[in-house]
Amino acid sequence: MPKIKLNETPVRTSRNFNINNLKLENITVPEEIGEFESVTIQGENLKVDENCSDFEPRFGLSDFFTKQIKENANQKLRLQIDDKTGKEVKIDFDFDEENLSLVENIEIIAKEDAKATVIVKYEAKENLECFHNGRLRVVAEKNTEIHVIFVNFMNMCSSHFMTMENIVAENAKIHYTIVDFGGKNSVTNYSSYLDGNCSENAIDTIYLGKENQLFDLNYIAQLRGEKSNVEMEIQGALKDVAKKHFKGTIDFKKGCKKAKGNENEACMLLSDTAKSIALPMLLCAEEDVEGNHSSSAGKMGEKELFYVMSRGLEKKEAMKLMVRARFHKILEKIENEDLRESILKEMDERLD
Repeated sequence: MPKIKLNETPVRTSRNFNINNLKLENITVPEEIGEFESVTIQGENLKVDENCSDFEPRFGLSDFFTKQIKENANQKLRLQIDDKTGKEVKIDFDFDEENLSLVENIEIIAKEDAKATVIVKYEAKENLECFHNGRLRVVAEKNTEIHVIFVNFMNMCSSHFMTMENIVAENAKIHYTIVDFGGKNSVTNYSSYLDGNCSENAIDTIYLGKENQLFDLNYIAQLRGEKSNVEMEIQGALKDVAKKHFKGTIDFKKGCKKAKGNENEACMLLSDTAKSIALPMLLCAEEDVEGNHSSSAGKMGEKELFYVMSRGLEKKEAMKLMVRARFHKILEKIENEDLRESILKEMDERLD
């Protein structure tokens, strides 16, 4: 298909930054979206149906990807969570020769006072050219506590496009842990609307790129409720000629007095040819708010690497250990030990 423009920033910046949007050429988009049947859903006291709303994202990747989900989704899942015990819900999408293209619409409605952990995982192990365009919308009603763990294990031949959107009501808390490893192109548009007073949203992300992978991450949080709070922590590592664009916007809207917003993005460069571009932004239309942002990128410290190698490790193993240490703080928030171990194993394999 021709060059397509997507994942635009909510506010335009200087063209010299070359980050206002992403332009991709030669994206392989299937002409026909067939069935995708390799999906597993696990969870107790869970209501599942296909009656997803037609609510279109306020931002999203682009009109093309939004339209494709609306008209051609081959998986529609609406999950209603009433449980108040914090039990786990798992949704697994496994790509194989008979399930190469996934266009899905997932809507999660967390009812008042609900508490749960939701794991959404995409995996394509074989060297198959897979395509994924997905949308995840979470509505957190009053007093809910939801932890969403999102895991991208797509292979290096695949395209991964994802739109995430959250509506956060009064005293509700949504915590995201995002593990973004897969796809030749991995493009994410994340938006969160903290509409309720004392609403909270924490986003912890790790990404790992190698070869010629491209990551384009566009995170947007709009704070409207009084004493609302958003925290973004993004940690990544790039090797070979991998590239990453991070765009993080915290937008204090009128009415969000005493709101707080913090974002921190750091990238570890494991080669001289990896490239990292970051654009953290704070927008403000209200007084008496607190906002902070920081971004950094740099090569792995030679002194630190030498110190680790002096303990008997080869350079590759020492690099793995240092990347693990960088990601540890985020990974320890995943309580599912099997999932955490599978992430560490995948990380080691991709660093070989």
